[in-house]
Amino acid sequence: MLSDKILTVYKEFNKKEYIASIKNNCDTLSYTQRIELHAKLLSKFLPSSFKESSAILISILGGENQSETGMFKEFYWIMPIGKFIEIYGIEHFEISMYAIEEITKRNTGEYAIRTFIRRYPEKSLQRMTTWAKSENFHLRRLASEGLRPKLPWATKLDLYNDKPKVVFEILEILKEDEIMFVKKSVANHLTDWLKVNKSAAVALIKKWSKSKNKNTQWIIKRATRKITVD
Repeated sequence: MLSDKILTVYKEFNKKEYIASIKNNCDTLSYTQRIELHAKLLSKFLPSSFKESSAILISILGGENQSETGMFKEFYWIMPIGKFIEIYGIEHFEISMYAIEEITKRNTGEYAIRTFIRRYPEKSLQRMTTWAKSENFHLRRLASEGLRPKLPWATKLDLYNDKPKVVFEILEILKEDEIMFVKKSVANHLTDWLKVNKSAAVALIKKWSKSKNKNTQWIIKRATRKITVD
């Protein structure tokens, strides 16, 4: 399916060899390793220019996901594209940010963005602050999810463990969000902080507890449902 989509915009794509390469190398690999295999083979069979190859991949994404669900069910096939951006786009910040935005509107850029946060912390935080204010709820969720210190299926992001203020400023923007998809992310994000820097997280939660906003209160309740806040 991925090959057929690529062929609609890039006729030189070697579908037969690409599929054979996947089949011959994926049997012993885990789920995440298979995604990485796809990304590396996409690099082999697409143009060597990242600008060209990423444009081809972004052009096949199709319509945006209008739902809060389905990112891994209907749009699972986009996972290798996100990994491709993560691996090969690190020297191309603006192109990659655009790609991550478009990927997130269908699947998720929460894994890819972490590589850029480590390499370009200030620029990445500026972009994520913009996403937190976006009208698109997928981008607002990414502003939270991508910065989680203990995001499942991802390497730990400990860059801000001892200085969470810059991350908390983004969560402040999202604390009254009405979209459940976003609220769950912020709550899970807070739960992460209760594990990596409890004192800072407790101080933030106590501050938020003074709010009468129902969405903020829901986030606090969910974030602390398994962890005692003294």
